[in-house]
Order: sequence, then C-alpha cells, then structure tokens
Amino acid sequence: MQNPEKETKIQELLKLLEDKYAKEGQDLTVHLEGLLNSKYLNYWDYIHLDALLNLQVPKTDYSDELMFIIYHQITELYFKMILHEINNIRKQEIIDKESFFHRLNRVNWFFGQQIQSFDIISIGMEQEQFLKFRTALHPASGFQSVQYRMTEIASTDFINLVSKDHRDDFHDYSTIDQMFEKIYWKKGAIDVATGRKTLTLKQFEEKYSEVLIRFANDCVSTNLWSIFKRLPFEAQEDERLISEMRKYDTYANINWPLAHYKYAVSYLIRSKQIVPSTGGTNWQKYLPPRFQKQIFFPSLWSEQELQDWGKSWVESEVFAHLM
Repeated sequence: MQNPEKETKIQELLKLLEDKYAKEGQDLTVHLEGLLNSKYLNYWDYIHLDALLNLQVPKTDYSDELMFIIYHQITELYFKMILHEINNIRKQEIIDKESFFHRLNRVNWFFGQQIQSFDIISIGMEQEQFLKFRTALHPASGFQSVQYRMTEIASTDFINLVSKDHRDDFHDYSTIDQMFEKIYWKKGAIDVATGRKTLTLKQFEEKYSEVLIRFANDCVSTNLWSIFKRLPFEAQEDERLISEMRKYDTYANINWPLAHYKYAVSYLIRSKQIVPSTGGTNWQKYLPPRFQKQIFFPSLWSEQELQDWGKSWVESEVFAHLM
C-alpha cells in the first residue's frame, strides 16, 4: 500500500532536483540514472582510509618515530580546520557579531584541543628514542609548517608579524614584500653557530615565500583584526567577543609556542646541555613569547599585560617543574 505522505515528499524532492539541474542546463533523468548505477558509499572510501594509513613513512627503525609523524600530521589537520573557519569569516561580505563570535569560538576550540594534544609527544615518545631518530630528520623542522604561518597572516595586520626590532622601520605605505623580509620567524631560523640562514629556512623560503606573500596581500583588509574593526562599535565593545579574541591571541601566541618550548626543554636539554633542534634553529630565543612579543590584537591588552606577555605561563608550566 502506497504511503501518500511519502509519495508527496518524493514528488517535492523530484521537483526541487529538476529545478536545480535545469538552472545548470542539466537533464534530471540522466542524473537519476547515474544515481541508480552508483555504488553505496562506505566509510573507508569516504575518508580515504587506506591512503591515510599509508601516509606515515618513518626514516628509521625506532618505533616511536611513527608517533612523531602521526602527531605532526594531526597538527596539520587541526591547522586546516582552523584556517577553514578563519576563511569562512574572511569570505563573508557582511558579517555580524554573532556569526563572527561563533566562528572564532570554533577556532579557539580547535586550537585548545590542539594544544592539549601536545601531550601525545611527551607520553607517546621516549626521550632516548627521539634523540636518536631525530638525527635522521635534518634539516626538516616543525618550523616549516606553512599552515601555521598562514594562520598568523590571516589573523592580524601584517606589521604585527614583523620582528619587534624592525616594526618602527615600516610605515603605512610599506609593502608586504618589504615587511616580509623582516617577519619575526626568520630571525628564529638563524644557525646558532654561524649566524647564517639555516637550510631549514632556505628550503622554506624557496617553496613558500611567494605563496605567503600572495596570501598576505589577500589578507590586508580581510584578516580577523581588520574584520573585527569593521564590526559595529557596540560589537567591538562586547566583553564576550573581546574575551574570545584575547583567548585566541593567547592560544596562538603564548600557549602554542610555549607548549613547544616546554617539550623542547624536556627533550632537548640533556645533562644540563642544550641539544640543537633538527633545523638548527635557535629555539631558546625563538619560542618564548616574551622574546618575540608576537601579539595579534595588541590594543585589546593593557600595557602591563603586553609587558608580561607569556611570563606567567613559563613560570607555572616550565620553570616550576624544573625546581
């Protein structure tokens, strides 16, 4: 016996499909026949499980290297989600306070999960194994994560990413290309022994400099800070939204780099001697936010907060455990 409600629903859907395909000059019957001949979707094909599980290719026989690779792949997927949400904000021609807040809240949730997941490194890897297999990774380094750099660029006015020692050298008419030469992270990729650019930095610049400069130019008026400043005045004064902005600034510029710093302290300091990073970067000066003073939204912080940037985290999470 036919179900009248079901029949009506089917007819409504067919009409909607016919209208949809007609707008594109398509024949509905062809697409319905294609649907009839299609196989059912399954989980493993939908997420490309076989390909995903074959993306881990260790360089050594140390078992913990697999964990190291998987974690960094997880990190890149988190950054892809973060960038996806930021770009959702950037792409909207008109965005209201609630939509901005909702997307930014997602970004913070992803970033928070990513920071917490860093414990995978400390729990899932033995120091002795790491110090052995890492020698096979030179000059590769997490420093070369382009998605992290894109996240920074999409978040703030580019001048805030310039090394703090050179920000006063630039003015409103300065170009992205000019400022890019003094972006803060280049200073962290100087070989500790020679004072020259590391191969890690040279590789990264060769592959991504043009990509990042092009992306930075696209973000001049569509980064998170510029969009926030275009919100109505009452939205910019909204304490809930300001709190979310400050949380994001904290996650990206204090908690994330210092999670790396805490890991570096525990893994790269052995018998009171500092072990160089795989890329030869000066991680002791590069990672601590109190040295870099990278802040996406400086006007949302007090002078004292800016002066003490990252200080309390280091005291509570690093040095307290070394006493």
